Order: sequence, then structure tokens, then C-alpha cells
Amino acid sequence: MSAREEILDALSRVRERREAVEHPGRFGGWRPDPPPRALDGFVSMFTQAGGEVVHFANVAERKEWLRVFLLDYDSVSMGAGVPSDLAGLGGPPRVALGKEHTAPVGISRARAAVAETGSLLMDARDGRRAQLLPPVLVVLVEADSVYSSLAEALEAVGPDMSAALGMHSGPSKSADIGQVMVKGVHGPGRVIALVA
Repeated sequence: MSAREEILDALSRVRERREAVEHPGRFGGWRPDPPPRALDGFVSMFTQAGGEVVHFANVAERKEWLRVFLLDYDSVSMGAGVPSDLAGLGGPPRVALGKEHTAPVGISRARAAVAETGSLLMDARDGRRAQLLPPVLVVLVEADSVYSSLAEALEAVGPDMSAALGMHSGPSKSADIGQVMVKGVHGPGRVIALVA
């Protein structure tokens, strides 16, 4: 018997003797007192991490804010999940696929937002390039897709979850060199969540 076979045999014997352990159940979250409204918790955590949040009464207000905001930019990279009516805002031209790194601003859509961590759940199918390459990222968030916990958000996204789901908790930051915090190192240095 080879050394490999001996090890595998020993592991098999241990597994046979192991008692079955009951699943502990659903994780209840790590924050003892969640805020009364998930949106309040998200805004608090996201802004503490350096993100910006603009809240709108409706989608039309958000669209107008975005139109004015984009006047300061010469091009934009849009994720695949961004509503098609935003393409005709009269703002800067959309960069071609594969040229997202040239755009100064990206627009993407969050699948959900999480209050306990202040995170945006970003679907890879929306286009990672639009989410990570421009120095400014604007993320569209639906007010009814803000959840108290990550578990709730993942359950809601559930069956239509992407194989790669990114969690963005504010702008990209790193303190690897000299313990000095630098924004925009591995992604956007400015992230704005537009909640409607």
C-alpha cells in the first residue's frame, strides 16, 4: 500500500467513526441591534466606509439627478443591468465594450444592498469592467432591495444569483504600504449609491 493510499484509508476510517452533527441553523447576524429600517442601516454603514448615498422620492428624480451629474463627464461606461431609458439622457457618450477603462464614470445596478455591512451586491453579469475600472462608480439601488442582513439579501436574490457576486462596501481602499489609507487603488475611488 502506498503512502497516499494509507492516508486516504486512515481518513476514511476516521470519517466512518465520526458522529453526525446537526446543522446549527440559520445564522442570525452579527449585529445585536439592527436599525429599525434597513435603509437607515445601509446609509450609516456605507457612508462610514466612505461611500455616498443620495436618496430620491422616485425613479424620475433619480434619472434627472443622474442626467445633471453626467454633464461633468466626457464619457460613461454602463453596466448591462442599467435600464435602457438611461442611455438616452442626453449626457456623455457610452464607451464601447472593452474600452471601459477609458471612461471617467461607470453606472451599474445593485442586485441588493445590505444594512449590516453597508454593502452593495453587484452581479458580475452586469459587467465587472463598468463596476471596477472607472474612477467614479454610480450604483442604482432600488429602495425595496435594501435588506437588514446578508442572509436576507442572498435569499431575495436567490434563484437568479450570479456565479460571481461582488460586495462593494464603499470606495476601493488600501493601506498596504506604510499603513497610509489610499482610495481608488483596486477599483473606484468614489462610489455613489442612488436609492429610489
